[in-house]
Amino acid sequence: MWLAGALTALLWATPAKADNGVIVRTTLGLQGLQSLCLLNSCTVVGAIDGTLNQVFLVVTPLDPQTLLNALRALPGIVNAEVDQVLSLAPIGALNQLPAPLPAGLLTDRTLDTYPPNSGTLVWDSYVNQPAAGIVKISQAQTQFNVSGNGIVADIDTGVDPTHPALQGVLLAGYDFTRNQAGASELTDLNPTDFPAYPPPTCSSATCPTPATVNQSTAAVLDQSTAAVLDGKVQYAAFGHGTMVLGVIHLVAPTAKLLPLKAFHSDGTGNLSDILRAIYYAVQNNASVINMSFDFKTPSTELQDALDYAKQLNVICAASAGNDGQGPPLLVYPAALQDDVMGVASTSDTDTRSSFSNFGNSIVWVAAPGEAIVTTYPFSTYSAGWGTSFSAPFVSGGAALLRNLRSDINESLTASAVAHAQFVGADMGNGRLDLLMALAALPAGNASPDFGVSAAPSSAMIAAGENAQFTVSAAPLGGFNQTVTWSCTGAPPAATCTVSPASVTLDGTNAANATVTLTTMARTISLPLAMRRSAPLQMRRVLPVCVVWLLAFVLVHKFACASRKRLWLGASAVPVLVAFCTSCGGGIDSSPPPNQGTPPAAYSITVTGSSSNLNHSTTFKLIVT
Repeated sequence: MWLAGALTALLWATPAKADNGVIVRTTLGLQGLQSLCLLNSCTVVGAIDGTLNQVFLVVTPLDPQTLLNALRALPGIVNAEVDQVLSLAPIGALNQLPAPLPAGLLTDRTLDTYPPNSGTLVWDSYVNQPAAGIVKISQAQTQFNVSGNGIVADIDTGVDPTHPALQGVLLAGYDFTRNQAGASELTDLNPTDFPAYPPPTCSSATCPTPATVNQSTAAVLDQSTAAVLDGKVQYAAFGHGTMVLGVIHLVAPTAKLLPLKAFHSDGTGNLSDILRAIYYAVQNNASVINMSFDFKTPSTELQDALDYAKQLNVICAASAGNDGQGPPLLVYPAALQDDVMGVASTSDTDTRSSFSNFGNSIVWVAAPGEAIVTTYPFSTYSAGWGTSFSAPFVSGGAALLRNLRSDINESLTASAVAHAQFVGADMGNGRLDLLMALAALPAGNASPDFGVSAAPSSAMIAAGENAQFTVSAAPLGGFNQTVTWSCTGAPPAATCTVSPASVTLDGTNAANATVTLTTMARTISLPLAMRRSAPLQMRRVLPVCVVWLLAFVLVHKFACASRKRLWLGASAVPVLVAFCTSCGGGIDSSPPPNQGTPPAAYSITVTGSSSNLNHSTTFKLIVT
């Protein structure tokens, strides 16, 4: 009650003008967090981590830092951080279009069938562009008989769902900016901005040269489309998602594409929506996540989300950024190299692009990123400059590798991709070579198996509270047996249960269970003597207890003189005990100042067992 009152007073001290978002990880669950927010002027918007229900977005009209400080002091709150606003195209970024544009760019509108024998017609300048030859797309597909497997998710501005080149592999996706199914970036357009909507396509006769869009990242063939977008801030990143997905499709034409719209057409997006997209991708069977964006402020929850993706064998690739800078620059997610492959940009002559960031702390591998011909909204094509268009070459390559091994994970993919062409220092393992990567992939395990993981990796609670974790069993090599859970390492007098106690895998999808640790409140011990440091209330009550003790002796003596009054003496005993023990009267159960019980850390191990297979995952529980 004291904490709640202090927190309420603290929060009301510095009101802000608009709602601010805060990302909260808690063991309290939705209802517990809602109850906390009722007292503290915040509102729970909803879960960020999908079915896990441990990470939530809350909004408050107050100063977010004040809320953060207050929340972090409360039991059951594992982490809290401000919801950042990010941008796909930071002001001052260096990935500007060359002037003039390369001669002949996008002038070849000859149609090819792609993938072969599919009946889908695309531009020849898309299929046979220089970048495709540099990373050896066609050779890799032919020699290894691969064309892409699984689902590749792209967290971006969405997609043009009607583009002819993407039909047959494009999934509906989700729009996190509007909280609705579908990920069309056309919903960001205002039709009144166009003389004719949708903009008409044009031929080589009516659109003889490419037109630039947002003066930084793309050249678009259709002048009628580009003219209305050029120079309009609200459309600075329009088409970005369609362009990135087009590159993935070029590399892995039979992989399914899952567009996840977390950015608006102006290029802005919230960290909370990116986190939601990561959890959505993992929980909707994505094999690969492409992140063609970067930002410079670290995030604990981004790390946790990508840890979760890695544990469930989801492969991640991200742009290294377009600031033209090197060490000690760090950008995220690319800097999280345990979970993500950061991708820099190279030219068609295998030199680092002038706009590309570099440094082995953020670059795992490089890929072409200049004049990349790809799909663009309204059934047309564009050319893009930037590490945004380098990363999807690696994401598409991961889908090709998955053709050879359905159990492939982030570590195996990164090791295979590391077999690349050297292009200079500070460019990671070199420029992507799909032939080398596919040849380097070790043969798969012939025996079906499964892996287990837990989230979050740690939690802190007060004694007497409960903590919940989520454990997942992910099948490898088509494993489809029953996995039974067991739990060890719980604190003394605590219980650890897993529900359901067993899960049956279907060979493809991960199955979750909830681990609940029920701890016991610390018991009150009765001291033999009162400490000098006992509370003032106790020292005041003690003389009264002495008086009652004397009275008890007199009453007892008087009662012994008459058996009929024996009940009076007996009745004094509970009265005396009750008075002297109530409100701490004479009994000090608290530790002396600065000598409180220190937090205890426990390593909890949950094991999944099936036949002769046993796999464990460990997380930390801190009890205060």
